[in-house]
Amino acid sequence: MTEIIDQASALEEMMREQAIQAHRINRDAVSATHCVECDEALSDARRKAYPGCTTCVSCQEEWEILIRQGRG
Repeated sequence: MTEIIDQASALEEMMREQAIQAHRINRDAVSATHCVECDEALSDARRKAYPGCTTCVSCQEEWEILIRQGRG
């Protein structure tokens, strides 16, 4: 019984670490200069705030709404 608990605990720890890694911002990532959806120029402020970004604020907001609605 303790072996199952230990395995579950190890799995939980691994999943937690993966989730944390997924939310870390890679400060060395190169941002796009234009939105991949609408081709609008990305502002320097956005590119600096979110390294590696590929969408403008408007397109990102639309995408996040679709995700929340389960359609993305």
